[in-house]
Amino acid sequence: MNKKFAWMLMLLVMALGMLAPEITYAEPLPNINIEIGNGDEQAGSSALSLLLLITVLSIAPAILVLMTSFTRIVVVLGFVRTSLGTNQMPPTQVLVGLALFLSLFIMAPTLSAVNDAALQPYLDGELTQTEAFAEAAVPMKEFMIVHTREKDLMLFMEYTGAERPESVQDVPITVLIPAYVISELKTAFQMGFMIFIPFLIIDMVVASVLMAMGMMMLPPIMISLPFKVLLFVLVDGWYLVVRSLLLSFNP
Repeated sequence: MNKKFAWMLMLLVMALGMLAPEITYAEPLPNINIEIGNGDEQAGSSALSLLLLITVLSIAPAILVLMTSFTRIVVVLGFVRTSLGTNQMPPTQVLVGLALFLSLFIMAPTLSAVNDAALQPYLDGELTQTEAFAEAAVPMKEFMIVHTREKDLMLFMEYTGAERPESVQDVPITVLIPAYVISELKTAFQMGFMIFIPFLIIDMVVASVLMAMGMMMLPPIMISLPFKVLLFVLVDGWYLVVRSLLLSFNP
């Protein structure tokens, strides 16, 4: 079969080779030159603005993950799935989508403040790009500083050698973001630990019962999984998890 395929391929190549000299073009292909701007200062400024916009769009996923409530939510939801032991149920796409919409719900007041203070004035021509970015950073800083531990913030402040800030506006955004992220990870792991405890107890009880019955070869996960799912459904687990996440972001 492979020999037949090789012969057919060889014949096809030979046929194309014989037809190639017969292909002619009525007109020569034109030369295409691409130029950005016309060399003046205004065009260069526009090109630079376009480059900055593309850069911001490329790091938008990182901004979404690190500067909003998305990090804590997606980590806690991951702990829920792991503690249940349901492998890929719910699918990762469902958990990420739920985390995304919960983040939009939680961040709605902050995003509204950014829109009113920075985006709309910039679109109306009242603010420059630099001023708009500065105004947009204020609501985001106010949100992040509430959920950032002072210990984590001082870690990065001391590393950069900066003095203790007197207000939120004095905290550099490059210092606040990593401090906020590690604070969010600690909070998410604390919530994940509390979620693990009841399911761990079920696994231990099932393993003890199977060992007492002499059923050593039967994997405990096969018996404990239905009980864990049943417990999670009876207590309305998704409601409790989402409610705890929402309450955890109250100032």
